[in-house]
Amino acid sequence: MRIGIMSFAHMHAYSYADCIGKLTNVDFVGIFDDNVIRGKEAADHYNTKYYVDQNDFLSLDMDAVIICSENNRHKEMVLSAANAGKHILCEKPIATNLADAKEMITACEDNGVILQIAFPVRFSEPIMRLKTLIDRGELGEIVAFRTTNRGQNPGGWFVDANISGGGAVLDHTVHMVDIMRWFLGKEVVEVNALIDTFFGAGEIDDACLLTLEFENGVIASHDASWSRPHVYPIWGDATIEVIGTKQSASASAFGEYFRMYRSVDKPLTHVLYGTDMDLSLIKDFVNCIESGKEPSISGYDGLKALEVALLAYESSRSGA
Repeated sequence: MRIGIMSFAHMHAYSYADCIGKLTNVDFVGIFDDNVIRGKEAADHYNTKYYVDQNDFLSLDMDAVIICSENNRHKEMVLSAANAGKHILCEKPIATNLADAKEMITACEDNGVILQIAFPVRFSEPIMRLKTLIDRGELGEIVAFRTTNRGQNPGGWFVDANISGGGAVLDHTVHMVDIMRWFLGKEVVEVNALIDTFFGAGEIDDACLLTLEFENGVIASHDASWSRPHVYPIWGDATIEVIGTKQSASASAFGEYFRMYRSVDKPLTHVLYGTDMDLSLIKDFVNCIESGKEPSISGYDGLKALEVALLAYESSRSGA
């Protein structure tokens, strides 16, 4: 399997590149990035070739690309890669608006390539164990969810709404909406949200409380924010509590850690152990291509998660 990465604008590109290096059945064939300094530095670090021209990069003999550009460039790169016949793993959110997301999905279908969305939380061991309990019926009928995704402000282009499409709501709602949809197999039919800026993100949103209702009557709350300071022991959280008619259970995607104390400015750090979610995501993507399966996390999954985040903004603006 031969894979390249399109853009290192998103920090997750570095983790995915690390993951590629751990897979004996995958060759990391190159990097395209129109930020020359960033692209060359990444190529040097990962001992691969740098391409400043997107067409030259897409003309390579490779099977797939991982897209980690700024959010507003996902559509452009997905369309180019699909037209070049490359399978695609696209960083979340799938796009900054629904029209772009739908065009991306159609382009991949028309070109017969996989479009998978990077929702690695699905591969968290605690989250997967909770899914198993639900599927076995051990919680009974699901009544409600309570979820959080609270992290640090990434800064840079993330706080420019013209590039990112939105702040903490867009950044930290899609993961847990995807998990709830995956657990239930049902769609959200109502979104209510209160959105504001409390933690120094400037004019862009950095805090939100959402309440959701699914088509089968299940209700949910979600706390999305960039509320964690830089000295916090870990970048943030992704948690879910499931309330069932038989019993309730909860899981934390980043809950498997030990505490490390040091005599530095950030004295406490949470050091994660257990499943590497990003590595499992990349393995799954490769497996879907090799086996010819439908993607585990489809473009449609990305579209429906994006839809909820965008409706949250609309709800907060309108009060409806």
